[in-house]
Amino acid sequence: MNVPSNWMGSDPCGGLWVGIEILSNINLTGQLSGDIGSFSELQNLDLSFNKNMTGTLPQEIGSLKKLQTLSLIGCGFTGHIPSTIGSLRQLISISLNSNKFIGQIPNSIGNLSNLYYLDLTDNQLEGPIPVSDGNGTKFGLDMLLQTKHLLFDSNNLTGSIPSTLGLVQKLEMVRFDRNSLNGLPSNLNSLTNVIELSLSNNNLSGPMANLTGMNSLSYLMMENTQLQGQVPVDLFSLPDLKKVVLRNNHFNGTLDISNTNSNQLQLIDLRNNSISNVAQIPGGNITLLLEGNTVCDKIDQVIKSYCPAFTPNSSYFLPPNNCMQISCNSDQVASPNYERAYPYKGTIIFRGLASFDLRNTNYYAELRKSLMETLQSFALPVDSVYLSNPTMNSYGNIELSLEVFPFGQECFNQTTVTMVGFALNILSFNPPPSFGPFYLMAYTYGNCAVALNKSSGIIIGVAVGGSVLLLLVVLAVVYAFHQKKIAERASEQNNPFAHWDQNMGNGSAPQLQAAKRFSFEELKNYSNNFSEANSIGSGGYGKVYQGTLPTGQLIAIKRAQSDSIQGGLEFKTEIELLSRVHHKNLVSLLGFCFEQGEQMLVYEYIPNGTLMGSVLGKSGIRLDWMGRLKVALGAARGLVYLHEHANPPIIHRDIKSNNILLDECFNAKVADFGLSKSEFDGERNSVTTQVKGTLGYLDPEYYMTQQLTKKSDVYSFGVVMLELITARKPIQQGKYIVIEVRKAIDKSKDLYNLHEILDPFIGIGKNLEGLEEFVDLAMRCVADSRDKRPSMDEVVKEIENIMKLFGMNLSADSEPTTTNYCEASKSSSHHPSSNDVFGYRGGARI
Repeated sequence: MNVPSNWMGSDPCGGLWVGIEILSNINLTGQLSGDIGSFSELQNLDLSFNKNMTGTLPQEIGSLKKLQTLSLIGCGFTGHIPSTIGSLRQLISISLNSNKFIGQIPNSIGNLSNLYYLDLTDNQLEGPIPVSDGNGTKFGLDMLLQTKHLLFDSNNLTGSIPSTLGLVQKLEMVRFDRNSLNGLPSNLNSLTNVIELSLSNNNLSGPMANLTGMNSLSYLMMENTQLQGQVPVDLFSLPDLKKVVLRNNHFNGTLDISNTNSNQLQLIDLRNNSISNVAQIPGGNITLLLEGNTVCDKIDQVIKSYCPAFTPNSSYFLPPNNCMQISCNSDQVASPNYERAYPYKGTIIFRGLASFDLRNTNYYAELRKSLMETLQSFALPVDSVYLSNPTMNSYGNIELSLEVFPFGQECFNQTTVTMVGFALNILSFNPPPSFGPFYLMAYTYGNCAVALNKSSGIIIGVAVGGSVLLLLVVLAVVYAFHQKKIAERASEQNNPFAHWDQNMGNGSAPQLQAAKRFSFEELKNYSNNFSEANSIGSGGYGKVYQGTLPTGQLIAIKRAQSDSIQGGLEFKTEIELLSRVHHKNLVSLLGFCFEQGEQMLVYEYIPNGTLMGSVLGKSGIRLDWMGRLKVALGAARGLVYLHEHANPPIIHRDIKSNNILLDECFNAKVADFGLSKSEFDGERNSVTTQVKGTLGYLDPEYYMTQQLTKKSDVYSFGVVMLELITARKPIQQGKYIVIEVRKAIDKSKDLYNLHEILDPFIGIGKNLEGLEEFVDLAMRCVADSRDKRPSMDEVVKEIENIMKLFGMNLSADSEPTTTNYCEASKSSSHHPSSNDVFGYRGGARI
């Protein structure tokens, strides 16, 4: 494959790939190998607009069990859509539009119970829309009960639109236009949440379907079909109806729109039908188009005013953007604030607004504001956004040229370019309601480095030449010493524990104050030969096994797989650090194993799984408000220890609800605070590491500063606090929990107007003393600016104050547990552990 121009050599990561990021629109060529299936931790795959990516989509893509978004827009893929795609149960969004896929839509897609968005537009798919058989042996799209967007336009689909599609009650957008479908279901009006229905350019016939009850319908497009009969009077009674496009059909009789209930109705386009009479002349600002109907032959001048030839604007140009007022280089552009710069450029394509008024500049102002708010929510250095050249393409989609200008500099760095693209993808950016579904076609970001002039080149050349000569002399002197050090280090890497007495076990070396060195045979015996029956989880680091010590104590053994093995010295350093970390709200490292090519970490066993599992009810016990407060306090105390009392201080950098575990009495224990690659930050005297945070929890300021601090952990903890009260994941169905809570908060109302967002199991209607203060604290933690966030020590004090509202007198060392939780847990036979429970790494790379 081609590689981006800024990559150097054959392997830009120096041989050890810790993470892989493939961006869209970087001119990749070739085929997608079946090896893609080996990336078992992959959550988002976007190869869009790499037009030279060809060949078939490999069956192995079905192995990406954690995949949430699949975007292959505008590539050159051919062949059938593999049926294995139906095994990707976590998929939220599929965008395969504008390729050359053939064959039928796989029935297996109906197995994707979390799917929110399905776009197969502009391919060569054929056959009927697949539906289930009703007895569970055959999947179908009528089983996609969470799906809101079905976009199948511009294919070769045949048959009738299935009536069972009415079961997909959450549908908001249905676009089946430009196919060969030939029948409308009688229960189409059961889709009461549909906002846009587009069935144009099909072989539909007979009368218009009954749409009564579709009270959310705003846009109806059924042009260029064979529909006939009278336009139903009840159609215009729909309260949210805005635009109706029924041109080029065979409608006849009298048009009666006197029953309209919508004060938003803007357009009724019935050109080129056979309507002979109009019973009621529309009032208000409704545009009625009747050209090409027999009613236009009448002498009535009022009627004739609706009959002139109409030529819609196909393009409307916003004011030009140029460098007239300032001096720019040939490839620079002036921002709206007259700052010369190299903007991030692309085209935004909005789907489904065939009746959009291109001339209404209010729409663009609203969109521009929404774009800026989204970019600012990610703390990106953006000065302004410019939109231009709105056009309507042949598919009835709106296209807009986009330019995003950097703030305080001439160009974005590569990381910011990546984050701008991420911020504007379909999961992060919610456009104003006037627009609807979209995708971004980003252009390659140009190199804005200024070339050196010739004289500068000569001076630099002389200086470099002299420096090289001096460097060669120095290298000759130190070479032998360096080689000796390499040999010594290699020996230590191979056996870093050579000087430690294994038989002494616990406390055998000053560096290992608590960790015990286990032999391979010991851990093999404790885990029943690492049997599958003892396997309790897995992750990128390897498998986790439950074991039992001779004393009866349960342990969790993390066994590194081959591609997660570290160097011996790194493993030793990590164990030394972890063995010094002791706190009741942190998962304890008990020991390790380093022999026979194995690296294993031994932890205390935490029986009640993750915080997320408990909040979602997977543990068998749902925490009430007091229980959640206690968990928040315990986790916060654990983080304070890492930040303020560990030596050296530790920045967790991956706080999330799956990294907070609950013991037998539902006390919180923070996991996954090990550091596989650490470096010291001299200014703050704390440990930072390369980013391995989780989407939805990561500090937005990191993308601008490239630094992780204690306040980054505070941000992540704030997201966890919001999870505690909502029982929602940080990003769910394309919505970011931080933004959703910000939008919903109204401090003048009871519970801040959060009734619709709060988890009902928290005890709504009961005493939720302190909830509003808890929300205030959480929102301070997720402030966009680090300076506005509290420290974890301040967070602990505020949670303690909230709990005192219940009359609890908490000391700094008290552990707020409830006997009920503890007894319920001990008496329950339910085992809450899942693959997530021991997904923490304890210091090794996931």
